[in-house]
Amino acid sequence: MVHLIRTSLGVMALAAASFGLGEGAQAANGPFLPHQALYDLSLVKSRSNSVNSARGRILYNFTGNSCEGYTSEFRQVSELDSGEGKVTLSDLRSNSWEDAAGKSYRFKIETRMNEADAGRVDGSAERDGDHINVKLKLPEPKSFTLDGKIVFPTEQIQRIIAAAKDGKSLLELSVYDGSDDGQKVYNTLTVIGQPITADRTTSSDPSTSDEHMKSLKRWPVTVSYFDRDAQQKEGEQTPVYAMAFELYENGVSRQLVLDYNDFVISGAMGKFDVKDSKPCN
Repeated sequence: MVHLIRTSLGVMALAAASFGLGEGAQAANGPFLPHQALYDLSLVKSRSNSVNSARGRILYNFTGNSCEGYTSEFRQVSELDSGEGKVTLSDLRSNSWEDAAGKSYRFKIETRMNEADAGRVDGSAERDGDHINVKLKLPEPKSFTLDGKIVFPTEQIQRIIAAAKDGKSLLELSVYDGSDDGQKVYNTLTVIGQPITADRTTSSDPSTSDEHMKSLKRWPVTVSYFDRDAQQKEGEQTPVYAMAFELYENGVSRQLVLDYNDFVISGAMGKFDVKDSKPCN
């Protein structure tokens, strides 16, 4: 099912949100926290009654520092039941690296649906003045340029944190993450809510009880993703999907909700492990 493949977009955005970012010119004041997180996926609601149940897991692993850049690895396995024995299983694996200044980005993505052959994307992007040079190895060799105002995933979250700390409630960015066939750019609208202070009681998970997190502020954030090409051609304003989460000031996120218009999936943090941080030399 097409919507389940599109989860790759949400996963990539969450990877940036979960793993923290570099300390470029527009970054919030670090440090950002290397860690591993496990999210359990479940169906919240189905607006079209086309989905009876959904389940799955996302596993994230983040390493790196502001000198070497940041590497994020994740795997998502999802099962979607649409009734009458129709079950779609998707398996997504992704590995990406982005330097702290948001100038270089490398990515490998593999998506498999049921027993079909895996779809693969492999490429890199380099910022050069007022444009970005993209080189793809897979799904087929191709080179093209993008507008230099476009940001990569970690810089996107970097700017969200900075905007939140500045008290802003709205942020518009165009984002390139290598998803789909490696040629897609998304326009995003981020809505940032009022800060949640550390002493405010909410539902708990492993992040809220961790000693690294107890004193930190966080914000409720909703990011809507729009197909930039569709907007330019048709004036389309309906988002492809929206994702909501609570974003800590150190880059960790919790309480994930992915809204695909006809159904909504939540991701509850089931495990959270802080990793040793390697200082810059």
